[in-house]
Amino acid sequence: MIEGVKIKQLRFIPDERGRLMEILRDDEDMFEKFGQVYLTTTYPQVIKAWHFHKLQDDHFVCIKGMVKLVLFDSRKDSPTEGEINEFFIGEHNLQLIRVPKLVYHGWKCISETEAWVLNIPTMHYNYDNPDEYRLPWNTDKIPYDWSIRMG
Repeated sequence: MIEGVKIKQLRFIPDERGRLMEILRDDEDMFEKFGQVYLTTTYPQVIKAWHFHKLQDDHFVCIKGMVKLVLFDSRKDSPTEGEINEFFIGEHNLQLIRVPKLVYHGWKCISETEAWVLNIPTMHYNYDNPDEYRLPWNTDKIPYDWSIRMG
């Protein structure tokens, strides 16, 4: 596992009115601070990758559909430098994934319907000076193949 990545298994709490799912609480060790909460969607088979942040951590949960979330540790001082992690998250595997700053990340929608991804970053988005450092999804600087592997 990439140094600094944390996973929280999520669960629905049902009652006769419906269901509730706690995602992130301020009394958990995974919580650092609140920046904002936003929802982004991805159409089937679309890849949104790659980028990292210098100042913020992200907390991703896919609440509708499924995505393959991929992380790449390019940090020179990290004990997990060069490591890749894959997480298949969404309505069939409810997990919250904490992505530490300086770790490249991206995802591919692997469901037949649009995926809804909720992010709870530790900082709000700065429109004048965004904390985003990007590479194209098919860069040769990250050794990852987004195609489906069978078997």
